[in-house]
Amino acid sequence: MRRILHLDMDAFFAAIELRRHPELKGTPLVIGGRGDPTKRGVVSTANYEARRFGIHSGMPLRTAFKLCPEAVFLPVDFQTYEHVSHQIKTIVSEFSSIVEDAGIDEWYLDITHTKLTPSALAQEIKHRIKTATGLSCSIGIAPNKLLAKIASDLQKPDGLTQIIASDIKERIWPLPVRKLLGVGPKTEARLQELDVSTIGDLAAVPLEDLVTRFGPAHGAYLQRAARGIDDSPLVTHWEPKSMGRETTFEVDVSDEGMLEDTLARLARDAARRMKQQNYRCRRVTVILRYADFETHTHSLPLPAPTDDRELIIETALGGLHHFPLAKKVRLVGVRLEDLHKPGD
Repeated sequence: MRRILHLDMDAFFAAIELRRHPELKGTPLVIGGRGDPTKRGVVSTANYEARRFGIHSGMPLRTAFKLCPEAVFLPVDFQTYEHVSHQIKTIVSEFSSIVEDAGIDEWYLDITHTKLTPSALAQEIKHRIKTATGLSCSIGIAPNKLLAKIASDLQKPDGLTQIIASDIKERIWPLPVRKLLGVGPKTEARLQELDVSTIGDLAAVPLEDLVTRFGPAHGAYLQRAARGIDDSPLVTHWEPKSMGRETTFEVDVSDEGMLEDTLARLARDAARRMKQQNYRCRRVTVILRYADFETHTHSLPLPAPTDDRELIIETALGGLHHFPLAKKVRLVGVRLEDLHKPGD
């Protein structure tokens, strides 16, 4: 039987900022955008004090400010966060040769063949991370990725939870169905129509009912997930399908020249990043979101895979001119898609 460890840093961005600003300990802290809640931007993370007010990732900064005006708002510092993330990845890689990056602040480790007991191994990892970075993490251990991720969230912060197959009915089934990966607000609402509110409720729904409502693939997944079944492997290497950049304007824009200048800069940055990673793209897609949040995309194929920055910029600007500019624009972005390595 596999043993999978899921490591999730506790309020990662906020924890790093608290390390730099210890005087803010105990204060609601929100990280997002440029750190100005009067401007556009979204919450990247919030510490546990701020979460008690209902603040969560993805929430507009202005909404977070309304919920907790006394919170301290700080800008995102990705360079520092990525540096600390690399430190942690180096540490966890010493404990397993099979490690999957699940994000800047979480990892899966296959610890099936390690000599230490799972709990001893987890405690050692937590100690090493705390000593090196001053940060805490929560760890879940289970027979698969699905259950390990659920377990890591059960005793946050600084938790350690181990789940075995016989624990599923007692410890997993009473949890809200939203705890399952892949169950978002829309799926949750549709499940409520079947009187499903917990994972145990979902496990009891006949497969044919789930297939009728969600289709063969998603229906089968929901039933397997509710029963704790997951045989997905750890992905230790992946190739990106696209690279992109986008920006939300502080004030809605109607000036075509400003849009062109902004898009050219974004395309230039995306092309530089793509070339640094030795990729070429076959398609350029432009994204435009109007002030009323109506969003459109337009894709243009390239004659051949390329990393030619000027050609990419020219193609992006051609995509921009596809859109009518009768309304003000809130966001503009570009994606370089269908990526290939030279010689592929």
